[in-house]
Amino acid sequence: MTVDVAVVVTEPVPAFEVGIASEVFGVARADPELPRYAYAVCAATPGPLRTSTGFHITPSDGLERLDRADLIIVTGAAPPVPPPSQELAEALRRAADRGATVAALCTGAFTLAATGLLDGRTATTHWAYAELLATQFPRVIVDADRIYAVDGPIATSAGASAAIDLCLHLVRREHGADIANRVAREMVMPAHRSGGQAQFSRRPVTPPTAGRGLSELLDWAGDHLDADLSVEALALRAAMSPRTFIRHFTEATGTTPAAWVREQRVRLAEQLLERADATIASVARRSGFGSVDTLRRQFRRVRGVGPETYREAFRGVS
Repeated sequence: MTVDVAVVVTEPVPAFEVGIASEVFGVARADPELPRYAYAVCAATPGPLRTSTGFHITPSDGLERLDRADLIIVTGAAPPVPPPSQELAEALRRAADRGATVAALCTGAFTLAATGLLDGRTATTHWAYAELLATQFPRVIVDADRIYAVDGPIATSAGASAAIDLCLHLVRREHGADIANRVAREMVMPAHRSGGQAQFSRRPVTPPTAGRGLSELLDWAGDHLDADLSVEALALRAAMSPRTFIRHFTEATGTTPAAWVREQRVRLAEQLLERADATIASVARRSGFGSVDTLRRQFRRVRGVGPETYREAFRGVS
């Protein structure tokens, strides 16, 4: 079955991100066994649109195309990103409701956040704008270190070339690791990059507002993910009441202690799953989830796939 892909653009169109989506989903591959997509660039208004680098592109379709797309990719612009029109916001929400995958490249996350689709979900964006996204949309769980984040049917990527990582991941999720690897090979790209935005950012991973005590606690927790990291246990270690600890933690990190711990445990589980010698049970124990059922439930909640599926996709390309 042909997958229908629609890329939503507004002026000024980010030329690089649109080029990436077009390269992954809009090009007929030399290898005839690789998937073909029904691909369209969509905009609310017809006619040529100015790009971020000065030239113009002409979208092929209007927003009505979103009502049949299987994958919708939203591009952004340098903040402040204007809120989406009511027509676009409603189209994106309808798409998510009917089960389509809705993805944002770079600052397109601001557009998705404005629709409410990122409420309660883990998301990322360019590291330079992550703090702004968290401040502007406090119900979004912003992870500034992620290259890309997939939370259920909603996906976001960091800046610029991270769009390649997300697009290849979406290919991998739909068609499997072998197909994604072959697409990456034709693009002369690695199929999967390890590490997060911290390797590119000038900012420390631990927020500077955290203070020395909380920073040390986060470092300790990250090294002891198999320990009791409940709010009560962390608050006791921080010498605070649970209520005060939650307030300070959320103010400093932009997320709750439970969400932060879950994300760190999922990250460790990913690393362990990519090793051939780690059983699912040992991954669950060493990453702090305890049981295999809890690992599966939380991993699927954060990454959108089960640990077995993740292992099959990533163990050979890490």
